[in-house]
Amino acid sequence: MTFFISLFILVMQFLWKYVDDMVGKGLEVHVLAELLLYASLMVVPMALPLAILLASLMSFGNLGENYELTALKSAGISLPRIMAPLIIFTVLVCFGAFKFSNNIYPVANLKLYSLLWSVRQASPEFDIKEKVFYDGLTDFNIKIENKSKTNDMLYGIMIYDHRHSMARNSNVTLADSGKLEISEDKKSLRLTLWDGVTYDEKADLEKRSIRKKEKQQFRVDHFKKQVALMPMHGMDFNRYDEGLFTSNSKMKTLKQLSHDSDTMQIERNKQIGYLKPRVESNYFTQSKSLNKRKKRGIEINTKKDSSLLNNYQEKPIEAYGIINLDSLFNTFNLQTKVSILGNAVRNARDTKAQIDEKMIEISKIDYQLVRQKIEWHQKFTLPFACFIFFFIGAPLGAIIRKGGLGMPVVVSILFFIFYYIIDTFGLKLSKEEVWPPVMGMWLSSVILFPIGAFLTYKAATDSAILNADAYGIFFQKLFARFKKK
Repeated sequence: MTFFISLFILVMQFLWKYVDDMVGKGLEVHVLAELLLYASLMVVPMALPLAILLASLMSFGNLGENYELTALKSAGISLPRIMAPLIIFTVLVCFGAFKFSNNIYPVANLKLYSLLWSVRQASPEFDIKEKVFYDGLTDFNIKIENKSKTNDMLYGIMIYDHRHSMARNSNVTLADSGKLEISEDKKSLRLTLWDGVTYDEKADLEKRSIRKKEKQQFRVDHFKKQVALMPMHGMDFNRYDEGLFTSNSKMKTLKQLSHDSDTMQIERNKQIGYLKPRVESNYFTQSKSLNKRKKRGIEINTKKDSSLLNNYQEKPIEAYGIINLDSLFNTFNLQTKVSILGNAVRNARDTKAQIDEKMIEISKIDYQLVRQKIEWHQKFTLPFACFIFFFIGAPLGAIIRKGGLGMPVVVSILFFIFYYIIDTFGLKLSKEEVWPPVMGMWLSSVILFPIGAFLTYKAATDSAILNADAYGIFFQKLFARFKKK
């Protein structure tokens, strides 16, 4: 019962969020039903932990309120022994939650988002309003003065046809009355007009304007009855290929996530391996450059250095370990120094540009890797959250001893909001790469697990941690002690 209550509330939240995308699209009943089914499956990861928390609170609260827990304990049965069958049941639920999050949840996400995208791309139904130009039809603008409330009759019709005219608003049709009908396939609009006239100003195709002094063609057609067929592009609902959305990490199983992560890691290492030698080749100074300077007549002060250059055999300077580059640079004249520094700046800028270009590609790969890891950990955090919430709800119900949908609902909502805030905080830090995904996704579980263990211990030892009378007696004794002093 609590599961379907939670599911209903979360599905209503989904409808409130996407109602604008669905209203006025003329969707069939089976499409809406399919959309609600996939939306229900998508919110299960949030509904299931909340349902377990609420159900365990209500069950043990009822047992405590009716003194059934007291009777069991007086018979020598401890609280862990009472909880044992439900612990086994919760473990089975957690196993089912894992299977659901790994096998059903990705398919539900794929179906939902592909269907929702198809719904968003569908154009609204044809709904023309009085005394307002309607531009929902391709190449046509329609305005009516009023329309009948009993049938499809329209009165005071004005239509601008922009299909063939090079100048806007050069083809206008006025009619006293008309009747519109939409074809069964919703691909065209049949408009029957009575007692009207059509004004058509033919613009010169070369000059593309009717505002020229040269003569232009002008035509006026009067009619008693005229039937117009206007295309209605996009009015029919078309499903988009689900393959367009399979690259999203939410649509993948553990096996697919692991395979894609390995592929991305290999591509990332490949990009780094491609960048490293290019940076090193631009960064380290080669003795070949000194040889070029020697051929240009650049003089070096020391005979020792000159002999080294004469004996140069395509080896790096570092191989000799003798030439001091700073001393060598100081031997050049001002013009040569400026040229050398200019070349150095250009090389540095080229190297930086190469690094920036590759870092953009590496950042994109890192972005996808983080999403893959987040989704991978979420496959396990859902079952573990169900397990933790049972060990929070069951002992808490035994402590507060209140059943029904009153106090348990309030306590459940408070705990679930606390859990949701922490989980959202960890997810945000993981997506922004402030924390590793493993820390961000398990943050809520790490915080709530000690709380569950603490409550279970207090309930097993019959602690009065949430007993208002116990706190009242404590403060009375405290005030009495201060009064006595």
